[in-house]
Amino acid sequence: MPDLVLGVSAHYHDSAAALLADGVPIAAAHEERFSRRRHDPAFPAAAVRYCLDSAGVALPDVSTVAYYEDPVLKFRRVLASYAGAAPRAFRTFRDTLPSWLSWKLAIRRDIRRHLTDLDMGEPPRIVTGRHHLSHAASAFFPSPYESAAVLAVDGVGEWATTTLWHGTGTQLRQLAELRFPHSLGLLYSAFTYFCGFKVDSGEYKLMGLAPYGTPRHTDLIREHLIDIKPDGSFRLDLRWFEFLRGRAMTGHGFERLFGGPRRDPESPLTEREFDLAASVQQVTEDVVLRLARTARQLTGERRLCLAGGVALNCVANGRLASEGVFDEVWIQPAAGDAGGALGAALSVAMARGASRVHVGTGRDAMSGALLGPDFDGAEIRASLERRGAVYRTLGQAALIDQVVAALAAGKVVGWFQGRMEFGPRALGARSILGDPRDPDMQSRMNLKIKFRESFRPFAPAVLAEDAKDYFDLSQDSPYMLLVANVSAARRLDVEPTSRSTGLDLLRIPRSSIPAVTHVDFSARVQHVRADDNPHFHRLLTAFNHATGCPVLVNTSFNVRGEPIVCTPDDAYTCFMRTDIDLLAIGDHLLEKATQPPLQDDEWRSRIPMD
Repeated sequence: MPDLVLGVSAHYHDSAAALLADGVPIAAAHEERFSRRRHDPAFPAAAVRYCLDSAGVALPDVSTVAYYEDPVLKFRRVLASYAGAAPRAFRTFRDTLPSWLSWKLAIRRDIRRHLTDLDMGEPPRIVTGRHHLSHAASAFFPSPYESAAVLAVDGVGEWATTTLWHGTGTQLRQLAELRFPHSLGLLYSAFTYFCGFKVDSGEYKLMGLAPYGTPRHTDLIREHLIDIKPDGSFRLDLRWFEFLRGRAMTGHGFERLFGGPRRDPESPLTEREFDLAASVQQVTEDVVLRLARTARQLTGERRLCLAGGVALNCVANGRLASEGVFDEVWIQPAAGDAGGALGAALSVAMARGASRVHVGTGRDAMSGALLGPDFDGAEIRASLERRGAVYRTLGQAALIDQVVAALAAGKVVGWFQGRMEFGPRALGARSILGDPRDPDMQSRMNLKIKFRESFRPFAPAVLAEDAKDYFDLSQDSPYMLLVANVSAARRLDVEPTSRSTGLDLLRIPRSSIPAVTHVDFSARVQHVRADDNPHFHRLLTAFNHATGCPVLVNTSFNVRGEPIVCTPDDAYTCFMRTDIDLLAIGDHLLEKATQPPLQDDEWRSRIPMD
């Protein structure tokens, strides 16, 4: 019997569970995929059950359950923060204190209660870790490197907001730390909030908005909000922020600095929001680059591993890769708090004597991040029959041929194949696909299928062997976490005298793959290799043979405000509620035009907005 360790993250946002066998990740999932509540913070009961069921084990077979942070240390930080902000923070303190006193401080007892409720046997010993150690472990231990520098950058854990580590073998040694309230993640979240997006979920929208603007406020940000040192350390001027005093991130200080109130979340975007996004993005990249140079200097390593919420800023990651501070950069695909479950388990597993058997193979230990549930043919057929779906069953080769023909004809395809992804990106298992050559595909998919803002860019999935012909990216990017420029050979001449600004820039095709080329000629690239996802690789190969283009638009199989689909039922519901033309699910192909009308009024309900 292998040594099994179960990791858990919960009670803030993006709760998750992960299961290791002898230090190797074998299952991991976000709770939101099961509960259908986006960024679900609840104890990940369904994710834990999935992990155990997928391995055919029960709780007594697990040696240790590892929780991703230390609630006692976190409570001390909460107390200190509220005390320092008194009396203005009293109301928030009064509202949050009961949960801390009733169960958060007794997290082991709370976890044991939840595990017992699963009725899967007696829970094993339960340990707590440290938030940033969990991030660092998730970044280094699954990486393909024997040794590396490690950076964990986020909003805040217990006290740490930025940590620098040196990973060697099965050991991690912390070298430096920045502490709350001085946080790069919270700086970015403050601008996310001020621009009218939701904190802890809208940061990627701000990142996507940045290329539409001019970074005209960078000097103002550096002069008033953040003092950045040459080594990447920094301090925020807390007089301009509100997050210490209540639930809001910004207030009158930001209004004075940036010429007006916070944008209403559903109001039109203006040049101010474009420029604010561009400015804080540039400042963020500057800090990340300085931190990386310090990490290189302190460790002497040529490779860097990243985790923490800021590591999901793929524009900063892309700049880090292109500037050559390190020879290679590896980013944990579940870099946020969900990945903390994996990191907590890895820390325990390594301490228990596990080895990193994948090192030396040239591959990481994440199995392409395909660690979630899958469904066999019988389960998929049963789901479709329950829904009264009309479908054709095809062999895999015939299915791919039909999908390729539909994509080349401008159709949009829902693609549901194999194990679900772990992390926020769809990587070819729960994806919506389109033809990147179609100049109308980006706006069509945003407005009629994803029901989201028109400015949001889509990512290209490209055959790894052909990627250099399309993108200026010198290293592998399997998890869609690096932004690179579209190669000069694929770009179109754009009239330099064009007066288009803001969202008008969307109307100008910029390359031979316009649906995945952002307004600054960039793209968030996913390299697809046959050994990571053979079925998706076969589809891309067939599309390339048919069209001469080894690229597809790849976006997550969901609509705005909902988690990525998990089950066949989820996939069929999303398919029917949107303008997706075809659904390829297992060996079955469904066409929208042949489906019976929806019967359940709930399916017709308004798409939830975030």
